[in-house]
Amino acid sequence: MTAIDAPTETDTGPPPALHRDRRFRTFCISETISHFGDRISELALPLIAVTLLTATPVQVSVLTALIWLPNLLGLFLGAWVDQRTHKRRLLIIADLIRAAVLLSLPVAYLFDAITLSQLYLVALLTGFGAVLFAMARQAFFVGLVPRSAYVDANSKMSMSRSLSFIAGPAVGGGLVQALSAPVAIVVDAVSFLGSALLLSRIPVTEPPPPPSRTSTLGLVREGLVLVLRHPVLRAALGCTSTVNFFTFIAGALLVLYASRELGLSAGAIGIALGCGAIGGFIGAALAPRVSRAIGLGRTAMIGAVLFPAPLALTALVSGPTWTKVAMLAAIELVSSVGVMLMDVNLNALLIAVTPADALGRRAGAYSAVNYGIRPLGALVGGALGTTIGLRPTLAIAGLGGLLAVLWLLASPVRHIQTLDAT
Repeated sequence: MTAIDAPTETDTGPPPALHRDRRFRTFCISETISHFGDRISELALPLIAVTLLTATPVQVSVLTALIWLPNLLGLFLGAWVDQRTHKRRLLIIADLIRAAVLLSLPVAYLFDAITLSQLYLVALLTGFGAVLFAMARQAFFVGLVPRSAYVDANSKMSMSRSLSFIAGPAVGGGLVQALSAPVAIVVDAVSFLGSALLLSRIPVTEPPPPPSRTSTLGLVREGLVLVLRHPVLRAALGCTSTVNFFTFIAGALLVLYASRELGLSAGAIGIALGCGAIGGFIGAALAPRVSRAIGLGRTAMIGAVLFPAPLALTALVSGPTWTKVAMLAAIELVSSVGVMLMDVNLNALLIAVTPADALGRRAGAYSAVNYGIRPLGALVGGALGTTIGLRPTLAIAGLGGLLAVLWLLASPVRHIQTLDAT
């Protein structure tokens, strides 16, 4: 076993019954609350741009891109987080930043002062808060969960996230129609406050990091070298970056496509996305079982195909309203099963092969590429949607995403059965 594969102190002992662990339950609930709020903003932000500010496809894609652009800072934030002792404090700060920024939108709406520039700034700052949270989250996660329970814990947290995708869009669509998009965003801001409160009540021992052997820039370089040289991390990064690029070509235009070209209301869009998200819950629940049956690597590869492929069918949606809603829901359902089969297993694998004192900088380097490519995908989606139309662009996005599985096929990941084999 290499240094990269070395177990942490939490590896010993049998896997715990996570549903009986109060600390893990509280952490899971805090994320679930936050995810429910996110589903509202994911619908409300583009609808503010489309309905109140009559944004063009390019402007909507820029909005999506700005949400993910701060992930490029993950290289430095991850290295900085590794040198901090109090990861929980950073999680709380990230939640409070996002709550404050989101509350600026309903305030501006009350004074009839919302502008596209403000919307862009809100997207950028909430994206920064999300990156800070993500960089601290993995180290906090390792402090709560032993290695033997990584897949199970990721499955449970993905299931809670999936629940937000099931009910969140429908609730969000109803709130947007009843209250208007800017006012509905208050719910997301409150969800971050609730998450911060719950996190503050989780008792956790956070040992100080080892003395820094190098500068922050040196740690950044270590994170990049770790990700690019380790065969498992490199393959996972290639897979997820490829699929993120193409799915964000589609994701940047989906609400615009459903609203303008399909003529669906905010409520109908929310129902379609919510029903489709049931697949995410199913996929998260099945991921550990499928992994045990056919192997972790094969399960991740199946997910890497099922995730993007159905998106190509979005271009074929037509007919009466109920048919459009049903078709969108079915596409989202299959795609959601796929993303969970991929994510649950790859996320557990990433944590398992990363040394405990490098989780932040590995996450930063990984996210800078994996999430940093999402704004590029969104911008390409806006450009293609404007030049060749929305339907051809959605077809390209779905078919192009299939290239992602080639990274796993050509790597050791395809042969990995369990985390014990890493």
